[in-house]
Amino acid sequence: MNDHAKPSDEQLVAYLDDQLDTDQRSRIDAAIAEDSTLNLRLQWLARSSLPFREAYDDLARQAPVDRLQAMLDTLPSPARPAMSRRWFLTAAAGLVVSGVLADRLFLGWQASQVKHNWRGLVADYMSLYVPQTLEHLPNDEAVQRAQLRTIDARLGLSLSPGQLVLPRVELKRAQILEYDGVPIAQITYLDPAHGAMALCVTRSNNGSRHFAHERRHEMNVVYWSDMEHAWMLIGHNPATELEDMAQLLKRRLNA
Repeated sequence: MNDHAKPSDEQLVAYLDDQLDTDQRSRIDAAIAEDSTLNLRLQWLARSSLPFREAYDDLARQAPVDRLQAMLDTLPSPARPAMSRRWFLTAAAGLVVSGVLADRLFLGWQASQVKHNWRGLVADYMSLYVPQTLEHLPNDEAVQRAQLRTIDARLGLSLSPGQLVLPRVELKRAQILEYDGVPIAQITYLDPAHGAMALCVTRSNNGSRHFAHERRHEMNVVYWSDMEHAWMLIGHNPATELEDMAQLLKRRLNA
């Protein structure tokens, strides 16, 4: 690849798999920083390797079968004595309406599950990161402000690089991801000791929630929410260190 050629999908996949030398990675890093469509293409290629089928299999196992069966039990019985054309059309219409309602019920339940599992989706994405994913990105505050304005417009926030500065770690990039129409902001950092770390946020109407902890893909997660947004900080840092950073961020964001 020369300095001016746009990277191919094969080269982007090799980039994601950490199979390029330092010079090749540097050229792709520069191209990604300059071309937002190329950055989106890289995100799509990264997402294509995530375990989506297993996630939907799990949703199917949790489907509200009892509720759907109760709806079916309310349909007219075919054993009625008067099998007139009017009864048949009424029963057929009932089947159609109940089928549509059941379908919408399941799709709405499934969308709700995806929304509430957003931390799992973020963790799947973050598991692809290595330090080399971020270390060559330019540290340009003007670029970061432009990236944050995109996040502000999608999520109703008002962020600045100064609010997001953390001890020892380096702010590298802010971007919008999207899953099933739900926007998720990802603000990535590079920690010299623990590698990639991210502050992520999405809209939420579930009310305020204090700090809580979990582990996903061998990474620690600290998450909390306010009246309009849900937040999470994820990385390989110790849980106590992540919570200290989360508290600092929360104070600044609420100021």
